[in-house]
Amino acid sequence: MLEETIAAIRPADARALADARAHQDRLTKPPGSLGVLEEVAVRLAGAAGVSPPPMPVPAALAIFAADHGVHAQGVSPWPQEVTQQMVANFVAGGAVANAFAAQTGATVTVVDVGVAADLAPAPSLLVMKAGYGTADLSAGPAMGVPQAVQAVESGISVARSLVEGGARCLITGDMGIANTTASAALISAFTGKDAALVTGRGTGIDDETHTRKVAVVRRALSVNRLGEPLETLAGVGGFEHAALAGFILGGAAAGVPVILDGVIAGAAALVAQALAPAVADHCVAGHRSAEPGHAAALEHLGLRPLVDLELRLGEGTGGLLAHPLVCAAVRVMHEVATFDSAGVTEKSG
Repeated sequence: MLEETIAAIRPADARALADARAHQDRLTKPPGSLGVLEEVAVRLAGAAGVSPPPMPVPAALAIFAADHGVHAQGVSPWPQEVTQQMVANFVAGGAVANAFAAQTGATVTVVDVGVAADLAPAPSLLVMKAGYGTADLSAGPAMGVPQAVQAVESGISVARSLVEGGARCLITGDMGIANTTASAALISAFTGKDAALVTGRGTGIDDETHTRKVAVVRRALSVNRLGEPLETLAGVGGFEHAALAGFILGGAAAGVPVILDGVIAGAAALVAQALAPAVADHCVAGHRSAEPGHAAALEHLGLRPLVDLELRLGEGTGGLLAHPLVCAAVRVMHEVATFDSAGVTEKSG
């Protein structure tokens, strides 16, 4: 499934990109006056291979949840049980992500890809465990490569199912106590940035804990074999990172835009890009997280975030907030008149 998905991903279509830029310049507005939104519309045209691109509605959020063995190193002040408790909160509709999804009209699917407990069945919960939490990445590989592939293919399956169900935009979500530690390790491994530069304070840690967290990331990078993308993912990633990488690949293969959330999604997108370089052409950076590693990931991916509100919650919240902006950018292409059609005189010179 993974090889088939990678083979289906195409780079942005040059003709569609050119047509979209030309169309932007004919609309009844000064060229460039919509700033970054113009580039978003052009990006989606290139990804879809047609200008104007399809409207990215309806949207579907998938929240991938998993636990992390590195939690035992004291990198988070939150107990590991919070992962399963928050999954229950998502399923019950009580999280911030649920409120934002209701605001933008997105569906919410929760995927247990590696929570360290058996969860109660629920209609919006998919159980696709690759394991009951990862091993401690600071002591050796977080998972085996076969487990990593299993989790990646779970993400691909979720993307395919949502697209087959009518979704025309996918939004990444995550939940996993201690997953910013794994994210920092992945970002450092794929970008070459020093661990201290990409390791943040996650859900809120003091200086002492942050120093320990940086040391844990450094140790993870030194004790694991980092080479091929899947090997690196297995060494220092999480099950939700693997599933998100597959989700991103699956959306790109289906020709549906993927709005990335924060640092967890950024780390996962680096894995996806390493597996299929053209995948970034199909992604939109929903926001810039307060986590320092996120900026490094976005720079490496060549993506510019739409929202910068110092968010650091995860769950897909930043991606959900960005979705109406993405829709507005595309709607301009469909509904705004050209100078010729509106009888508006263009500027001279």
